[in-house]
Amino acid sequence: MNRPSSHREILEALSGIWVALLVAILSSTIVSNALPTILAELKGTQTQYTWVITSMLLASTASTPLWGKLADLFDKKLLLQSGIVLFVIGSVLSGLSQNMEQLIAFRVVQGLGMGGVQALGQVVVGALLSPRERGRYSGYTGMVISAGTVGGPLAGGFLVDWPGWRWCFFVCVPLALVALVVLHKTLHLPVSRQHVKIDYLGATLITGGVSLVLMWVSFAGKDFAWLSAESALFAGGALLAVVGAYFVERRASAPVIPLHLFRNRTVVLAMLGGVAVGTAMFGASVFMGQYFQIARGFSPTKAGLLTVPLVLGLSISSTVSGQLIARSGRWKSYLVWGAFSLVAGLALLGTIDHGTNLVLMGAYLLLVGVGIGLTMQNLVLAVQNGVGMADLGAASSTATFLRSLGGTAGVSVLGAVLAARVSTTTLDAGSLSPVVRDSYGDAMGELFLIAAGLAVFTVIAVLMIKEQPLRDSVDITPTGSGELPVATELASPVDTDQRVVDNSRPAVDKLLVLSSDGDQAVAARSAALRSTQNSLPSGSRIVTQPVPSGLR
Repeated sequence: MNRPSSHREILEALSGIWVALLVAILSSTIVSNALPTILAELKGTQTQYTWVITSMLLASTASTPLWGKLADLFDKKLLLQSGIVLFVIGSVLSGLSQNMEQLIAFRVVQGLGMGGVQALGQVVVGALLSPRERGRYSGYTGMVISAGTVGGPLAGGFLVDWPGWRWCFFVCVPLALVALVVLHKTLHLPVSRQHVKIDYLGATLITGGVSLVLMWVSFAGKDFAWLSAESALFAGGALLAVVGAYFVERRASAPVIPLHLFRNRTVVLAMLGGVAVGTAMFGASVFMGQYFQIARGFSPTKAGLLTVPLVLGLSISSTVSGQLIARSGRWKSYLVWGAFSLVAGLALLGTIDHGTNLVLMGAYLLLVGVGIGLTMQNLVLAVQNGVGMADLGAASSTATFLRSLGGTAGVSVLGAVLAARVSTTTLDAGSLSPVVRDSYGDAMGELFLIAAGLAVFTVIAVLMIKEQPLRDSVDITPTGSGELPVATELASPVDTDQRVVDNSRPAVDKLLVLSSDGDQAVAARSAALRSTQNSLPSGSRIVTQPVPSGLR
């Protein structure tokens, strides 16, 4: 693979990805401070308030594994550009919506594009950089993601107060077009043309199962009882879909989510830890905007400014930790501190009511931001460090999928709890009585206590993770045992198909393409590798990377 060699070239190659990620994530949060105004104009309800966010996150979450699998099979750059185009179409349609039903439907189109951008952005970064190098740049990526996640409400509040709420959707279009141009000029990846069979049945079952679960938690308790025939249909259908997906993925030649990934303890724990992080990340950005506007009576712009501590905590912690991880190659301690900071911040937010001191709230939000910044990208880094290039797309997208699933389910559940606690026919902040405003403020504390309880699982997961130092090479061959195999430095021998090989087998050595003047040098190196292999623990293998052009 042709990889950027200098820091400047890497920054140029990643710049388009960062712009695309910023736009995609910005679109999911920019409406949070605009929603009270949007719903007042379009006559929406509290349930529809939640679904404007949830519909996009649901489409993004459900499509993420499929995008990731496609990235393992087709041109990653073209797929990323396709996701951006789909996102642009959804953004324009959302801005033209005339009622809540149209807005929710068009947000689904936006979400499909966002799922592609988020999943493929992580995959391309993993394809360009080794895990050790990735640590150096993960801080930048985390800063971009955090800026889009939490900076969205600030931008949304400004747009609502000035040009109008429809520009919350239109403003993303030129930024997305800029990302397309930058990607075309700066991102250069080798094109892999393969004849493949896509696991459509598995993708359908996974998408259907996730969708049914999220619809169930959104409607239960309001449109029908938790213990009812409707609940049984939703839950039973979801269970059947998930069980069916398991058996389909076991037999599929190219599964959407390779099940062997879950034999790696580090990968499993890192993915589970990301679920609560997603809940905290999206829940904080979505419901804090509503709290500041409805419960405290601030304008959309001021509500956005009051979330700045969250942005600062995210940006600073993700950037600094990324640089430190790149230098040391160690990452677990940052995950542990981040998980505890996340629980503490959410628990403190669980104490707020309609009259909580704003300075204290800023401190609580700062703690949450630090927690998300230290965990979000580093959990993905831990996953990517434990898999080989062949599974990079599926592993990265699955980690993103579970994090988005946590955010989507979290927003759905928290929104359902809020709707059950506060009953009103309108969300027009200007027409709400002081009693209703106070009720909103008091109910918010309960939402964050629930989120804090979920974040405890992140603490447990990161404490159980066995740290594996970050690799300096791009690829490994997984052993399936959960232990990190040995990887050689770049520029090691490959076979005639330019794939990494296990040199412990003499038959493979015959496939090496050796030039006449390099036979002895490469043969000696192969012998040394075989000798080293014999001394390794059972189940471990040495893998190699492309030979320099001068030795072919």
